[in-house]
Amino acid sequence: MIETLTSLWDPYGIWTAWTLLYIVLIIGGVMFSVAYMTYAERKVMGGMQRRQGPMTVGPFGLLQPIADGIKLFSKETIIPSQAHRVVFLLAPMMLFALSLIAWAVIPFDKGWVLANINVGILYIFAVSSMGVYGVIMAGWASNSRYAFLGGLRSASQMVSYEVSMGLIIVCVLLCAGSLNMQEIVLAPRPVWMQVLLFPMFIVFLVSILAETNRAPFDLPEGESEITGGFMVEYSAMTYALFFLGEYANMILMSALTTILFLGGWLPPFGITALAFVPGIVWFALKTASILFFFIWSRATLPRFRYDQLMRLGWKVFLPLTLLWVVVVSGTLLAFDALP
Repeated sequence: MIETLTSLWDPYGIWTAWTLLYIVLIIGGVMFSVAYMTYAERKVMGGMQRRQGPMTVGPFGLLQPIADGIKLFSKETIIPSQAHRVVFLLAPMMLFALSLIAWAVIPFDKGWVLANINVGILYIFAVSSMGVYGVIMAGWASNSRYAFLGGLRSASQMVSYEVSMGLIIVCVLLCAGSLNMQEIVLAPRPVWMQVLLFPMFIVFLVSILAETNRAPFDLPEGESEITGGFMVEYSAMTYALFFLGEYANMILMSALTTILFLGGWLPPFGITALAFVPGIVWFALKTASILFFFIWSRATLPRFRYDQLMRLGWKVFLPLTLLWVVVVSGTLLAFDALP
């Protein structure tokens, strides 16, 4: 088994077939997961609301995502006459591309990573931070007041919650002693350290809801007050790219949560008797459990008001995460447990 795929370059600097195959597998896996994440969301929400969900296209509605994709990509793309055409079309492509390139540093199992770089967590944070530009570009280029307001909302919301997410990641890095994604998973974590990080796990779950503009923090596209927000002027393929990017980001943030807090591909609770199960299976199951939290939140929680969203980010999460950085670093120093 090849330990790391980042070394698979030929002497002339051209990617080998193995590396290209791995890239295709990652993109194909993410797209397949996005398609059936929409199906799972509709079925789970249907069960929570005492209805069936998709049932018509294919057995148990399993072909519904394919039918939706064909419908969206076969429709005509309408560009408003007053829109800035280049930026209008570039925004969804940028958002979609950013949601894919972040997967380069995600380890699915030991050695199963495209780019095993020593600053993988910084790469993830930089790529996820750039996602806000796609939303702002879409809001501005549409030349619509509603779209522009949605873009402004998204910018302030994502910046607000990225601050607390960064401080939470600092707490994890203090315990792991590395910025490498594989080393974060493999770093020893005794029970007391897991208990110490548990409050940050809860805050991180709420923060990724806000970072991905998901309910109850879907204010940038709030249909009740700004009629669809930054996507209000988009249709057909351009709307589908926003849709795919949003769900790919949800899966990415779920995978990041699994790596930071849930042990990645390792068996849960360190049970060695479960080590016979392939690591990628544990990684997928843990990621799916976080995705279920996304669906559960959408089905059960009402949308926040915008002032409540900002208050939670700046007056609750920011002071709490700042305090917890001090608590974690002080505890590690007091017990001489710094890695």
